[in-house]
Amino acid sequence: MPEIAEITRIVHYLRVHLVGKTIKNAKAIEDTNVFGKVGTTGPEVAAALTGKKVLSAGTQGKYFWLVLDQAPHPVMHFGMTGWIHIKGDRTAYTNYYKKMKPEEMDAWPPKHWKFHLTTEDPAVEVAFTDPRRFGRVRLVDCPGESIRKYSPLVENGPDPVVDTDVFTEEYLRKKMQSRHVPIKALLLNQTVLSGVGNWVADEVLYQARLHPEQYCDDFSDEQIKKLYESIRYVCQFAVDKLGDSDQFPEHWLFQYRWSKGQKGAAGHLPSGEKLAFLTVGGRTSCYVPDLQKKTGRIVPGVKEELIESDQEKPKPKKAAKPKIVKVEDTSPQTKKRKAEDGEPPAKKSRAAPKKPPAASKTKTVKVEETAAVDNDVESGRRRSGRLRGKAV
Repeated sequence: MPEIAEITRIVHYLRVHLVGKTIKNAKAIEDTNVFGKVGTTGPEVAAALTGKKVLSAGTQGKYFWLVLDQAPHPVMHFGMTGWIHIKGDRTAYTNYYKKMKPEEMDAWPPKHWKFHLTTEDPAVEVAFTDPRRFGRVRLVDCPGESIRKYSPLVENGPDPVVDTDVFTEEYLRKKMQSRHVPIKALLLNQTVLSGVGNWVADEVLYQARLHPEQYCDDFSDEQIKKLYESIRYVCQFAVDKLGDSDQFPEHWLFQYRWSKGQKGAAGHLPSGEKLAFLTVGGRTSCYVPDLQKKTGRIVPGVKEELIESDQEKPKPKKAAKPKIVKVEDTSPQTKKRKAEDGEPPAKKSRAAPKKPPAASKTKTVKVEETAAVDNDVESGRRRSGRLRGKAV
C-alpha cells in the first residue's frame, strides 16, 4: 500500500505538472467501489474538474488533494494499489514498474484507469488508476484553505512530517499511555498518526529496537523517546527521497523484509540476525527477534514464523536406528511348557525362519530341546528325566 513517502512523491509530480494549469476536460468511469462508497459518482468528479484551474496540491498521511479555483475539491486515497500517472513521465518508484509489462508502460490512458484529465496548452494528461479498486475519490465542498477541517481529513491524526508542531514526543507519550494495544497496531491507527503503514511501522520499530506486539503502555520514557525519534527519522528520510527505495540506507530492514517466500531469500541481516514474521489477527509484521526483544507484556496468540533461507545449508538428517526384531521360540517343547503354565500361544512372527529340510531334522530338534532345558534350569523348574536324558 502506498504510504506517507509514496503520497509525497505523487504530490511532488502534481505540483510540477498540474498546479497552475486549467483542466480542459476530464472523464471518469462509473466505478461504485472507487466513487460510490464515499458518496461521489464518477460523472460528478469529471464535471467538478472540467474547466477548473488547479491552485495547489496537498498531502496528509495517506490522503492527498487538489485545491481548485472553485469548490468542490477532489480528495483522494490510493487504497492498496492506486496511483497517479502522468503521460510522458515516470511518476512511480522502481518496484512499481518492475511489476508492469513493457506494453503497459506507454499505454494511454493507462490500464485500470478510474478518471483521467487533460489540461489546456501546454497539454498535460493525468490519470488515476487502481487495479484492486480499494482507492477512493471524493469531492469536498469547502473553502480550499480549510480542506483539512473537513471529513475525511479532520478525523485523521497528525502527519509526522507536515505537522511537526502537533506530532511531538509528548503527544506520542500521551497516546501510548492512554491505550492498551500492541505498539504496531497503534502506529497503524490513522486517527493517531497519519501516513504510517506496514513497512514504515516495521522499519520504525526495528530502528527503535522495540518488539511489535508489546503493549504500547508497557514502554519506558526512554523507549518512547527512541520510538519518537525513529518515527521522525524514517518518515522524514523516506519523504526527502520521495519514496525512492533505491536510495534507502543499506542498514534499513526495508532492504531485507520482502524476502518471505522468495527463492534465493537471505532470511537474515548481513550481520547474521535472523528475520521473522509475526501474525496477529491477520496482520503481519517483520522483525528481528535477536534485536527487538520484549521488555513488557505482549499480545497473546502471537504466531512467529522464521524466514527460511535458501543460502543456509540444510541440517543433516539423523540416521534412523535399526529396528530389533524379536524371534519367538516356537519349539514343540516350549509350546507344551507354555500350555502347561497357562500362557496363550504366541503369534507367528513374519520374520520367523523357514523350517529346515528333513535331513537335518534330528539335529535341529536336539538343539531346540537343549535350549528348552537350559531355559528350565534358569527358571528353576524340574523337568522329566526322559527329556534331560535326551538333551545330554
